Amino acid sequence: METYSSLIAKQKSFFKTEKTKNVAFRIEALQKLRHTIKNNEKILMEALRADLNKSEFDAYSSEIGFVLEELRFTIKHLRSWAAPKKVKTPVTHIGSNSYIYPEPYGVALIIAPWNYPFQLAVAPLIGAIAAGNCAIIKPSELTPKTSEVLENLIHEIFTEEFIAVVQGGVETSQALLNQQVDYIFFTGSVPVGKIIMEAAAKHLTPVTLELGGKSPCIVHEDANLKLAAKRIAWGKFTNAGQTCIAPDYLYVHKKVRSEFLQQFKETTIELYGNQPLKNPNFTRIISKRHFQRLAAFLENGQLFMGGNTDQERLTIELTVLTDITWENSIMQVEIFGPILPVMEYEELTEVIEGIHRHPKPLALYIFTENDSIQEEVLSKVSFGGGCVNDTVYHVASPYLPFGGVGTSGIGAYHGKGNFDTFSHQKSVLKQTTKFDIPFRYPNVKNGLEKIKLFMK
Repeated sequence: METYSSLIAKQKSFFKTEKTKNVAFRIEALQKLRHTIKNNEKILMEALRADLNKSEFDAYSSEIGFVLEELRFTIKHLRSWAAPKKVKTPVTHIGSNSYIYPEPYGVALIIAPWNYPFQLAVAPLIGAIAAGNCAIIKPSELTPKTSEVLENLIHEIFTEEFIAVVQGGVETSQALLNQQVDYIFFTGSVPVGKIIMEAAAKHLTPVTLELGGKSPCIVHEDANLKLAAKRIAWGKFTNAGQTCIAPDYLYVHKKVRSEFLQQFKETTIELYGNQPLKNPNFTRIISKRHFQRLAAFLENGQLFMGGNTDQERLTIELTVLTDITWENSIMQVEIFGPILPVMEYEELTEVIEGIHRHPKPLALYIFTENDSIQEEVLSKVSFGGGCVNDTVYHVASPYLPFGGVGTSGIGAYHGKGNFDTFSHQKSVLKQTTKFDIPFRYPNVKNGLEKIKLFMK
């Protein structure tokens, strides 16, 4: 079995040439990547259609366009991000200056998932290149066409000693993890995240884990129900619900439950049509195994809308289940599909306590016009990131680092957060030689009293 030791040795050797530390080299690499993606939009769209049946609109907005915008933003700001930053120096260090030097780790391993197979491979690559690293991408074997196109594009513009794509299944990931790289960036499930961290621990390799979990969405009694319904339907059903930050389940206030559900039904039909299973642009479920897992959830609670499936085409109708409790099987794991379970509440404390009894989510969404309700939820619930009166949209801002907390992930990226993730912040003190501060030395007279004046 391939060990990939020669590839990693080749990349480590190239990194030692210090070419990647040159900011002009990094910018040129990012510009090449951007130019190549723009020239191959059609091929990428065809690959995403073949793997997931993504429409051109979805493929561009959530994958290609997302990456192009990340590239544009990074290229624009990279010189200022990469420059050493002068920081304050305390009076105890008089005569010296303090700096933070961002420096690359070396060889970064990026393990990408299947749900956004282009975006979630290339977005972290942008950060790795921007920070001055070499990188190996291991794309998902469940999206073979996109992985193949990605490999061809990368091979066309970069030498493998700088950036390489390695295809394969679990055994390939394992072989790569057995090698000593300098940074690991993984996007995927919590169980696999634990395996990644265990492998990283053997070499004390730093990691970013972009995981998931059950992301709650709360609709309070004073919410703008029509807008809430539209934004929740969009966030939940984009990519057939196969989004790590999709609203996983809904908490709706008892007073507005019926009205909201009616609005939600109308909105879903408006966005996706009366018969989404017959919509040629409807994203499919990635595999038969995932399809069967999701189909089993349809027995939970009461069916409010949807519920039809097409096993041959691996599609599941946009579905809402009501009368759900935390005991239902659908509430035990992240759904990752177009099924939305709905619970109701009377007091906000019920919602907060319910969320607290479970692992910290990657995202949280709250719909309310009341500032104090917003702040109560934001201050009392720990989650990776989220929105007030919207869903999913926070992920598209380059000014908001994206990542999880607890079991939903470690570390964050996007925008400057992407550069920071793949950079070590090296602290440097530059000291004067024109004079010396005597009180730090043990032989100074009344040294303790003098130190106490400064160190209180």
